Amino acid sequence: MRILIVEDDDRIAKPLAEFLRRQHHIVDITTDGLVAWEWSQSALYELILLDLMLPKLDGITLCKRLRAASSNIMILMLTARDTTGDKIIGLDAGADDYLVKPFELKELAARIRALARRTPEIRPQILIHGDLQLDPATQQVTYAGSIISLTPKEYMILEYFFRNPNQVITRSAILDKLWDFDKSSGEGSIKTHITNLRNKLRASGSSEDLIENIYGIGYRLGHTADCK
Repeated sequence: MRILIVEDDDRIAKPLAEFLRRQHHIVDITTDGLVAWEWSQSALYELILLDLMLPKLDGITLCKRLRAASSNIMILMLTARDTTGDKIIGLDAGADDYLVKPFELKELAARIRALARRTPEIRPQILIHGDLQLDPATQQVTYAGSIISLTPKEYMILEYFFRNPNQVITRSAILDKLWDFDKSSGEGSIKTHITNLRNKLRASGSSEDLIENIYGIGYRLGHTADCK
């Protein structure tokens, strides 16, 4: 998922972001509620981890503004306030769940999985393209039954192609979708990741480039088989 962390305490936000990135999520961080609102209107986030006490725009107000705009982004509130009244206010504002600080990262991961199960459009299903299979639930990729070891970015790029099997995808589109707001690595990094991904697919036994190069435009998942 693409996740936005809205938290003004770096001691919480940075370790949390690192944890989620290791689980192959795309993560952005902001300390400002107003910036979070602006980013939510320009990027396709599936989940916002939202602190209550924020500068410029507090968490409750941001949550209400998102729901008033008919946003279906999942919102998980993170707060030190551990009273029934505060929880009710947060849930009534439109939050999907509420987690009290301090919390265990494993519990947070479990709550994110539970939210995903309640949201049909992001329920994981095994994706198939000929002999190549990708399981979003376990983040495992296999070719003809053999496991392919991918880096987090290689995995995310391949999943992006799976979910857009007939679409020619530009490097800028990959950058916008799979990189956070710090895009300093640039499009050259994408070329490197795709080259490495192709090499691993060939090493697994693929006799052809499953990721086609569309000259001057971008890339496309090879159309020799249907992606299911």
